[in-house]
Amino acid sequence: MNKLLIDDYPIQVLPKLAKEVGLNEAIFVQQLHYWTNGKASKLIDGKRWIYNTYKDWQNNFPFWSNATIRRTIASCEKQNIIFVGNYNRAGFDKTKWYAVNYEVIDGMSKRIAQNEQTNESKRANGTAQNEQPNTIDYPETTSETNKDNMSSSNEHDRIPYSEIVEYLNEKTNSQYRPTLKKTKTLIKARFNDGFTFDDFKKVIDVKTAEWLNDNNMSKYLRPETLFGTKFESYLNQKAVNGGTEYNANAEIDEELGF
Repeated sequence: MNKLLIDDYPIQVLPKLAKEVGLNEAIFVQQLHYWTNGKASKLIDGKRWIYNTYKDWQNNFPFWSNATIRRTIASCEKQNIIFVGNYNRAGFDKTKWYAVNYEVIDGMSKRIAQNEQTNESKRANGTAQNEQPNTIDYPETTSETNKDNMSSSNEHDRIPYSEIVEYLNEKTNSQYRPTLKKTKTLIKARFNDGFTFDDFKKVIDVKTAEWLNDNNMSKYLRPETLFGTKFESYLNQKAVNGGTEYNANAEIDEELGF
């Protein structure tokens, strides 16, 4: 007895089979299984077959259109869950014969069972882990290690490296990486100076407005320039008549050591 098929007349279908092959396909192959186990079937080449025209099928499935029946049978054949053949004696008779591919159906049944066992095992393991005593073996620490850990944790919590670099990338259409050590060092230094995330956004906005459309200056829209020692100057830079009261070339010359 196959676990995915039932020997009964009412049109029934197991949800597991429908999930695997589709609802219409599951209904069709379930009924095919029922009919091929009846007296009307023919045993040929070790398989039980029945033969029907599409009109015959529509009499058996009056709730389906001819087009739906054709699509359903074609889908079953494509999924290899049925066999389609022609064992008619007359050459002109094109009525098709159909049989269930029990080997494929059995394979589905075993795979479903294995997946259920795996999922049940995962749920059981998860429950067991949740039921473990809520105790932790803490390593021996000193005041220095505690201080370092707290400093590292606080730094991680308060410095939004990714958000800052992503904002810069968005404004300048760049692809700078927030994980680069040099970039993180610059950002950390500015945060240690007391600047905030909003300060970084303002600097990026100010310098983007000034340099983005300047072919000579747009290349300086980068972390090492924006987040360096001129950060406070950029932050306090004021716009004048659509421009900026700042000597950009002198600033870059100073940065490059000229």
